[in-house]
Amino acid sequence: MSELRGFYTLWLREVKRYLRDRVRIVSSFFQPLLWLVIFGVGIGASLRGAVPIPGLTYQQLIFPGIIGQTLLFTSMFMGISVIWDKEFGFMKEILVAPISRVSIFLGKMIGDSTDALIQGIIVIFLGLALGINIDPMTFLASLPIMLLITFGLVSIGLTIASFMGSLESFGAIQSFINLPLFFLSGALFQIQSLPGWMQDISKANPLTYGVDALRNVILGAAWQPFQVQPLFMDIAIVGAFDVGMIIIGTWAFSRMK
Repeated sequence: MSELRGFYTLWLREVKRYLRDRVRIVSSFFQPLLWLVIFGVGIGASLRGAVPIPGLTYQQLIFPGIIGQTLLFTSMFMGISVIWDKEFGFMKEILVAPISRVSIFLGKMIGDSTDALIQGIIVIFLGLALGINIDPMTFLASLPIMLLITFGLVSIGLTIASFMGSLESFGAIQSFINLPLFFLSGALFQIQSLPGWMQDISKANPLTYGVDALRNVILGAAWQPFQVQPLFMDIAIVGAFDVGMIIIGTWAFSRMK
């Protein structure tokens, strides 16, 4: 019971801290809005007729990718909570508590994943406001995929933060990882249009399969001829990545002093 109570407390703390940060919640509207409106409409206008998917606009094509981008950037940023907890001594109190490091890591990871999921839901409602059609069943089917994507990404952020001693170092490493993961995920284009060597790199990127899974669900039959993998394979690959990163993250927390 102490393990479960510790896990729940850490999860609740991360969620409450996020919900009380109204500035971050409000600001979370603007980045995806810029991508969907300026990039989706502006670049889409210049590519009119160049998107080889019948019945889809460029804005619709990149919409699942922008959800993936939001999940990526939010999930990785959540690692900053570990740095703050170290700075203020709270992490030391957690580590000496009579619960395992596994429960500590999972409590923070699932709490941060819940926060990232909320950000992703905000983007979906933003898409609805921009006229992108998403029915209730599609919305519900997207939620577990979004949550699955966040597990591995949050684990990366927490793992990096466990070895960092300053916000500046974490920010530099985070940017170094975020941008290649995003731009090589096919979020803004179809990876089939890339040169062969770049396709190989993209297929080694776990976010590629998360974005592909979201497109399979949100775009439906229109995307299937262009999918990277069938939906069940996308989910299996992302799930395997999550398990690997959770193991690494738990190991990293076990070495923290």
